[in-house]
Amino acid sequence: MDSIVILFISGLIGLFAGMQKKPLLSIIIASLGLVSAGVAAYFKGSYISPLSSYEAYVPTQGLIIILLCTVTLLAILGGYKRYAADNEHTGDYLALILFSLCGAVLMAQPNDLMLFFIGLEILSIPIYVLVGIEKGSSRSAEAAVKYFFTGSFASAIILFGIALLYGATGSFQLIEIQSNLAIGIWQSPMAIIGSLFLLAGFIFKIGAVPFHFWGPDVYDGASNAVLMYMATVVKIAGIYALVNVFGQVFRDSYGFWIDLVSLIIVLSMFYGYITAWKQTSFRRLIAYSSIANAGLMIFALADTHNSNLFLFVAAYAFATIALVVINSIVNDDTDSLVNWEGIAWRHPLIGIALVISLFSLAGIPPFAGFFGKFSLLWSAVPHVPYTAILALIASVIGAFVYLRLMMSALKKPTVVVRSPLSFEQILVLTLTSLAAIGALYFI
Repeated sequence: MDSIVILFISGLIGLFAGMQKKPLLSIIIASLGLVSAGVAAYFKGSYISPLSSYEAYVPTQGLIIILLCTVTLLAILGGYKRYAADNEHTGDYLALILFSLCGAVLMAQPNDLMLFFIGLEILSIPIYVLVGIEKGSSRSAEAAVKYFFTGSFASAIILFGIALLYGATGSFQLIEIQSNLAIGIWQSPMAIIGSLFLLAGFIFKIGAVPFHFWGPDVYDGASNAVLMYMATVVKIAGIYALVNVFGQVFRDSYGFWIDLVSLIIVLSMFYGYITAWKQTSFRRLIAYSSIANAGLMIFALADTHNSNLFLFVAAYAFATIALVVINSIVNDDTDSLVNWEGIAWRHPLIGIALVISLFSLAGIPPFAGFFGKFSLLWSAVPHVPYTAILALIASVIGAFVYLRLMMSALKKPTVVVRSPLSFEQILVLTLTSLAAIGALYFI
């Protein structure tokens, strides 16, 4: 809870600091807030919090909060060049991200469904604004409208599912709901329908098949600076909420929903990777890649060991941020993959970060993406063996998608044009590369 308060106060201070029209001041305030929130999560339990009596929110893993704060810090540093270009609204950009992160922390580790729903809305509403914040861009406006209406629809589905579960069990507390379902209430139609509504809403929020259709258009319309946050933090918070709610509340009805979840995993991975193969736009490629990776993340439901999920989502987030930073260096309004040809030759760090990130996403050792993918699939094999085999086949298709992009980027151009990197871009590419290499040794 302390981390949420720190993030909220930092966002408020950043709003007022933004009136000075000094982007550097805004980014320093946001960065200090994120670091302070991460430190508070790290030392959770070693001091008496003034908010310790607030029982509705009792996070079990400070590590998740640290990951969310770290990924957000990398995202805002990677997008600093874009924020600084609009110095009048830099404070607004960063404050919206910090407010959204408050919701992400709330919903990632809920023990109360209503508090989870509040966190979901706090996370979502600032993102609706950030997606459509590009002035004069019809694609940005269209993406914001689509995201708002589809996101609101998903929120309504989740709220309806929560209402049905409350009607069946008489509680919003996850522990009490699970206890009531365990004594036989699960067989009631109200509880069954409520669980299906919740699952549908979760799948919608993380962008998996069959509720994936909003992803490519929204990713395509968002700026690179917003995409870094949306493609990582939002997905991490959503998958942890899904695993915590279903892994706790519905664990006694595992046999009822695991087949449906397995179907979602297989469809998401094959559809995401096969469709990504045909893309000519980087943002749309990342969107379909995120659909496939959402399917992989759902494997955590087969065996709810959060350590396995943590390594995979961390590797996915670091690699995605690095690739989006590289895409922003291309600085092309068309967002065409044609412009990626030879980009690795523009700067040594671009080439190194690009190869490491694509290898990690493809699941090639010794990078963190391989170990994250391996741990998820290995833990799921005893429970859903055929699904794991199909996921392995889909991963091979995905590896070709990433390797094709890498071969294009490594193609030596006739004339090598150097691309200067800002300090923030150098820092982000360096840290994400080191994380992709060394993440395994810190888990």
